[in-house]
Amino acid sequence: MASVVFENASRIYPGTTAPAVDKLNLTVADGEFLVLVGPSGCGKSTSLRMLAGLEEIDGGRVLIGDRDVTNVAPKDRDIAMVFQSYALYPHMTVAENMGFALKIAGVDKAEREKRVREAAKLLDLEPYLERKPKALSGGQRQRVAMGRAIVREPQVFLMDEPLSNLDAKLRVATRTQIAALQRRLGITTVYVTHDQVEAMTMGDRVAVLKDGLLQQVDTPRNLYDKPANAFVAGFIGSPAMNLLTAPVSGGKAQLGDLNIDVPASAGSSVTVGIRPEGWTAASTGFHVLVEVVEELGSDAFVYGKPADNNVKFANSVDEGAQVIVRWDPKNPPKPGETITVANVAGAVHLFDATTGARIN
Repeated sequence: MASVVFENASRIYPGTTAPAVDKLNLTVADGEFLVLVGPSGCGKSTSLRMLAGLEEIDGGRVLIGDRDVTNVAPKDRDIAMVFQSYALYPHMTVAENMGFALKIAGVDKAEREKRVREAAKLLDLEPYLERKPKALSGGQRQRVAMGRAIVREPQVFLMDEPLSNLDAKLRVATRTQIAALQRRLGITTVYVTHDQVEAMTMGDRVAVLKDGLLQQVDTPRNLYDKPANAFVAGFIGSPAMNLLTAPVSGGKAQLGDLNIDVPASAGSSVTVGIRPEGWTAASTGFHVLVEVVEELGSDAFVYGKPADNNVKFANSVDEGAQVIVRWDPKNPPKPGETITVANVAGAVHLFDATTGARIN
């Protein structure tokens, strides 16, 4: 096992000016499960491929353990990669697929069979070792791809959206299996996903990227509680954080009749961030015109628009954004009604209205 270090690592694709990955500085501890997450085109898969040796590095360097692997061939980096596509050989059995890389590497038959059996036991694949891939479900094929990586006993696992081909229910089950397996094996793992729920439930730490730049890296809890900027605040959490730009007067941000204390340095307006569970029903405060109510049994979420003219959605929020409020599921409002809410104590996040940087 080994740590992984990106030192000012950059990748600029030919014909482009903006780096796909821009001076990435990131350390993955020995045995850690780190997730790279972000929207499409943020550079997460490129970062993983730079670590794997599948993309050139145009600046900086990459280390695995104490070894600089920037110019080392992929086969000599002692890594194993699990892709979105399972890439199993259809004419080989499960056992043959799992042991193929070892066979190519010249590992003797007895050792190959031993490692395949051990991996199959870990992954509950023992009954399927003589089957061909076409006789397996999607989840079983994904486990075979995992087994093929495990038998190599690498220093680092690299996983590039390995669950994206599975249906929603199977994704939930498989992500818990992968996280539990990684903790049992203790192998350093870098995992790429665009799904922030997947990132939050699997990673020891999560690194959030946007436009090739690292925005924040921290534990899932800290990302949720203390996002470094408005982008991270809006990206992490499901449903998303409400990000509203409000005018500032007399040291207070004004959301309708709701006044929120802000630092003196806040300027004439500020972006106020409040998660759906950070609102509470009130007699006076911020007014929301209800458009849709999602009733989920144990929870209800109200989606609507600000009914106060002095409030707008922050620039970082997508078009079609709505205010989201978690509500008492036994007494939800109806579409067309206007509800009044105030913030729960300690639930407010403040960000610079221009730069998006956290200011509290």
